[in-house]
Amino acid sequence: MAAAMGLLVIGRRLGLGLGMGRTPRRALWGGHSRKEEKEVGEDNVIPQEKKEPSLICPPPRSRKYFPPEDIQSILEARVKEICGPSLAGNWQQTSLKDNRLKYQLLAQLAEELGHAVPNSQLHLMCSAQDVLTFYSTPVKDMSKFDELCAAELPPNLKIAWER
Repeated sequence: MAAAMGLLVIGRRLGLGLGMGRTPRRALWGGHSRKEEKEVGEDNVIPQEKKEPSLICPPPRSRKYFPPEDIQSILEARVKEICGPSLAGNWQQTSLKDNRLKYQLLAQLAEELGHAVPNSQLHLMCSAQDVLTFYSTPVKDMSKFDELCAAELPPNLKIAWER
């Protein structure tokens, strides 16, 4: 019992209200209330300017793409234009390990052809041959269901869309 009384006395001296003769809680946190904080904070309010969002929504994915007939000559001209005289004998083997070179080439082709390489495939573009393969592949703007509707189906199979 004496030990407990000793703890209470020490607690009171330190300002730790441990029960009897309680010290108000606020004394432990600086002695001011939240109301006082709000009153002080309201005086120092700085009006914030409305800013335009810094992130710009990317353009919608390019859907339909049909490669031009002369895609190989277009790509060859762009590779020679960007690499200059340092180009090796076979332009299709030109390495795109340099990110600046890769960006310049893909940005020019995306603008010229209206078809950009998706972010998920950028790491696959290691040489001019990979870029040629990507830009030589046509892209359809149809889902599998649309293709099924357009195809000739057996007479016992019908696809009805809900509208």
